[in-house]
Amino acid sequence: MLNIEDIKKAKERIYNYVNETPVLSSSVLNEWIGHEVYFKAECLQKIGAFKARGACNAISWLIENNSKPKMVIANSSGNHAQAVAWAAQQFNIPVTIYMPTYSSKIKIQATNSYGAQIELCKNHNVSDKKVKQASAEKGAYWIPPFNHNQVIAGQGTAIYEALNQVSNIDAVFAPCGGGGLLSGALVATRSLSPKTKVIGAEPLNANDAAQSLRMNSIQKLPSVPDTIADGAMSMAVGDITFEYLKMLDDMYEIEELKIIYWTQWLTHLLKLHVEPTSAMTMEAVAQWLKNQKTKKRVMIILSGGNIDRANQLKIWNNNYLDLRPEI
Repeated sequence: MLNIEDIKKAKERIYNYVNETPVLSSSVLNEWIGHEVYFKAECLQKIGAFKARGACNAISWLIENNSKPKMVIANSSGNHAQAVAWAAQQFNIPVTIYMPTYSSKIKIQATNSYGAQIELCKNHNVSDKKVKQASAEKGAYWIPPFNHNQVIAGQGTAIYEALNQVSNIDAVFAPCGGGGLLSGALVATRSLSPKTKVIGAEPLNANDAAQSLRMNSIQKLPSVPDTIADGAMSMAVGDITFEYLKMLDDMYEIEELKIIYWTQWLTHLLKLHVEPTSAMTMEAVAQWLKNQKTKKRVMIILSGGNIDRANQLKIWNNNYLDLRPEI
């Protein structure tokens, strides 16, 4: 399995390409809840999401090992698609991305803007099948969205940075789609701050990771999940990421209303563009803090900030800012 040296090497590889994002907090929120909550603002990362780290590290690692591919391919419904397209552009490598037709329109447009050739597919299953077929072509290299050691190592640099920016953190929280970010967060946290808990959050409507943990085997969702957290719509975690997820301290399953609720509140309090997948994690924090008897210092990875018009309308269809959050 990966260790902290893998995270450090990834940090060195991508240093000149990605942003060292800030850690923010809201004094108002902290006063209300009686704890200290810090936000690693990966919504301010290149392409607007942490995914830039993993994609950039995977390609840099290939080049470092004299294995620069003739073409890069990937399958994704959103931020990973943009990340691979952007990273490939940095190294002048042609790229093809297989995306489901129901992917966020703004993420499709952004992926195209980075020079990627996009092939829209009926659903995740079709895009997964096509990328596997394409990976058999000579000179092509497939960068999966999460189930890849160098992708995981790259994602882990986000929490590596965060724990060097703010000390004495009691718990690290991150959203779970395929588990790449949480896996990297676990590796970094266990080394830098062994007593710090690592906790995940995923939509109740897309709870394949929680189901897998309960069953102690990877469970695949029967159909495309109906969730506003489009960054966590993975049908199943990977065999690599699952081994890390089994070492988590907890996994919370979040209802859709709470995802929307915290998207509104964090947007308001932090003055940032916050994806529902990112904001979802705040509800996990709220639930965890209810059972804590002493004041805690918590770090949340705000994974991204790319939201299309359709989801914006869903988020702001009702106002949840009349009553302040209570924990």
